[in-house]
Amino acid sequence: MNLRRSVNGAGFGVLQKQSISGLDRSVLSEDSFHRMISLERKRTERSGKPFLLMLLDAGGKISGNQNTKVLAEIVSTLSVSTRETDIAGWYKSDSVVGVMFTEIGMEDRTSIVSTMLARVSATLRSNLSFEQFNAISISFHLFPEDWDHQIPRGASNPALYPDLVRRDDARKFSSLLKRTMDIVGSALALGCLSPVFLLIALAIKASSRGPVFFRQRRVGQHGVLFVFLKFRSMYVGNDASVHRDYVLKLIAGNAEREPSNGNGEGVYKLTKDARITSVGLFLRRTSLDELPQFFNVLIGEMSLVGPRPPIAYEVDAYDLWHRRRLLEAKPGITGLWQVNGRSRVKFDDMVRLDLRYARTWSPWLDMKILVRTPRAVLLGDGAY
Repeated sequence: MNLRRSVNGAGFGVLQKQSISGLDRSVLSEDSFHRMISLERKRTERSGKPFLLMLLDAGGKISGNQNTKVLAEIVSTLSVSTRETDIAGWYKSDSVVGVMFTEIGMEDRTSIVSTMLARVSATLRSNLSFEQFNAISISFHLFPEDWDHQIPRGASNPALYPDLVRRDDARKFSSLLKRTMDIVGSALALGCLSPVFLLIALAIKASSRGPVFFRQRRVGQHGVLFVFLKFRSMYVGNDASVHRDYVLKLIAGNAEREPSNGNGEGVYKLTKDARITSVGLFLRRTSLDELPQFFNVLIGEMSLVGPRPPIAYEVDAYDLWHRRRLLEAKPGITGLWQVNGRSRVKFDDMVRLDLRYARTWSPWLDMKILVRTPRAVLLGDGAY
């Protein structure tokens, strides 16, 4: 198969196939196809119309010449089997071919999968040996995916985010530096603050019955659940529906500001919560209830800097674009939201800050946020 690189009118580099079964079929290069997957995800977030990604993998299972023949047959089949609005490209150069079926209805998913599987399978069977055909892997991936928080590996489907995988690979050294900062910073904090931990524990036990630590299942990066730690600031056996109802209104943009003791602007948070103990109120105002999260950072579930980890019922209420805050960065103790208004910021604006952090992240940005955090904590702006 003769391939050459060119540029189409949209400015994307493509690989053009020539003289395969008498047909001309252009497929996007790996870089461009990954970019198109990213753009199609964002388009789906706005329109609500899902897309289906089909991957055909012959890599590493067939000898070189036969692998070329297999890929030629795949591209030829796509030439006569897809709509003009569908997007074909190399998911992995010279190894995995992909095609996106865009703007499909949920009811069309089964019919598209069965039709494409039948067409591709019939063509490959007629041109390959039994052993070669069995070496081909065909998979289908629907976006938006159904997030199942019970899956240990995470709720998101990595196949739909190749651009993020490549971005993370390009940041390996910086990510290693970030992880080193997390380990050193959390270890030092736990060591230096151990007397504070003891005093807080004694105050909690003396003021109300129940455990010192509050443990809660939170949703981390890629939808992976983990046990989130805080100092207990509420009475045992409280009604969680109070918080759930308010947060769901907040996410939907229907929550009103609650009165605060600050500059009178109010905050997007429950401020007169009867579930909070007297000691708990002090811990929340000073953010001391967050200190146990250094354990989460030390074991790698969180970072010193990143988006705040949500509860599962919050994620269930997210718009599609809100999910990106869980995909593009590991959750953290502090972040742009905390040092830029905290609970005085609407939920959508908080998500935009999280996405801006993920997009512009660098170790230097983490350092700037960490330096600004103590001032935000001392001022107590938005803390309740």
